[in-house]
Amino acid sequence: MKAVAIIKFVFTAIGLAMLAGAFFFFTSTQDFLKSAASADGTVVALVPSRSSDSVTYAPVVQFMDKNGVLIEFRSSSSSNPPSYHEGEVVEVLYPESAPQRAKINGFFSLWGGATIMAGLGSVFLIIGLSIIVFGNLKNKKIEFLKKNGTPVKARLKSIDLNHSLKVNGRSPYRINVQWENPEKSEVHVFSSENIWFDPSDHIADEEITVLIEKDNPKKYYVDISFLPKLAS
Repeated sequence: MKAVAIIKFVFTAIGLAMLAGAFFFFTSTQDFLKSAASADGTVVALVPSRSSDSVTYAPVVQFMDKNGVLIEFRSSSSSNPPSYHEGEVVEVLYPESAPQRAKINGFFSLWGGATIMAGLGSVFLIIGLSIIVFGNLKNKKIEFLKKNGTPVKARLKSIDLNHSLKVNGRSPYRINVQWENPEKSEVHVFSSENIWFDPSDHIADEEITVLIEKDNPKKYYVDISFLPKLAS
């Protein structure tokens, strides 16, 4: 299905975008630290932030800037349990030209955004690239078997839904066949690639060709080229 085909590109694109965002946060924080002034601040409150299943607490901090002006700001980072307590003295970093943009000098306050985006972006990118690489290797294996595989006739056993995969609430079909190796008296069960329509009405023969690697039937391809193509 087209939806399956684009998932790998969507995950890869999201991963790259999030890594780019992480890099932006990282460089912005570096620039902030180069010119930031320092002051002692006091946590005066913990503001709860509620989501559907949890509550986190963001510290509100007051400090005096170099001009003797009392500044109050709310940290952009929150946690549960709280990372700070009321009355705690913390180091504050701020731009002298805009003290309202102050931040607590702590790892998560400074680097939390970049760290989270980098972590999530890496996960998305790894998943997307893994799907692409796996798909390319799988296609190469199929092309190799189509050209060099040994054809054997396997008996149709069943047509089942592959419940391990769902797209838009639908699972694909797989054709399962069985072949007995006459040289070793071993029975092998082969499953086709995923088929996004019921192939039952298009199977006229009880035997289906399977292309196997010589001396290694674990590498195989069930030939379903006789099936009609699914309209896009």
